[in-house]
Amino acid sequence: MVVLHTDLDNTIIYSYKHEIGPARRNVETYQGREISFITEKTHQLLQEVKKEILVVPTSTRSVEQYQRIDLGVGAFPYALVCNGGILLADGKRDNSWYQESLALAEKSQVELERALHILGKDARRKFELRFIERLFVFTKCSQPKQAAADLREILDAKLVDVFCNGEKVYVVPRDLNKGKAVSRFREYIHADYVVAAGDSEFDIPMLREADAGLAPHGFRDGFGIGFSVHEMDGQEVFAESLLEECLKHYKGWLA
Repeated sequence: MVVLHTDLDNTIIYSYKHEIGPARRNVETYQGREISFITEKTHQLLQEVKKEILVVPTSTRSVEQYQRIDLGVGAFPYALVCNGGILLADGKRDNSWYQESLALAEKSQVELERALHILGKDARRKFELRFIERLFVFTKCSQPKQAAADLREILDAKLVDVFCNGEKVYVVPRDLNKGKAVSRFREYIHADYVVAAGDSEFDIPMLREADAGLAPHGFRDGFGIGFSVHEMDGQEVFAESLLEECLKHYKGWLA
């Protein structure tokens, strides 16, 4: 069995802010607004890939945010959300997976609580402070890079990682990331070959953990990656390129 762990935002789906061409379809509506889209070609390719490969959306999105998405290709049997901390099987939470995730995050709890305290008083914070499923901390800041840098100076880097993505700031346990989720799911499903696709710093651990990692053009240089990642050529929308790559190679991955 080949398993494809794919990030969602800017990997398969794109916000209204991104230009992906006129042949697109809405896949997420929030508060009456269409906010996320895929290309028609992505929609077609996803249907083909699903016939041959077990596709597992692997996202930092919360359960609620993930469940807003409808790619129009039928339900996925599995999804990993909350940065891999929650496994959805046929749309339902796997409680044993979640309890194991809480155990993995346990030694980081003091630092996560410190992050909540620090961000709670930070004048740069422009959004509510969320402790997502007691797995990681999330908010938005007016100066996200500086806010993240300040947190890194204070918090114990052996226990937590700090990321910023746009205006979003995250503090996550070191032992609970997408790479750990890929490793756990490999054992859970008894996968023969694991592929991972992603575009952000959050995706680095799962790209490293997978047998094959797929990333957009310039990813290695952008993040200073020292391990092997197959970059797309940048001529197509990343979602289309990575799905075509899967269709091209999946038989070889099984060999």
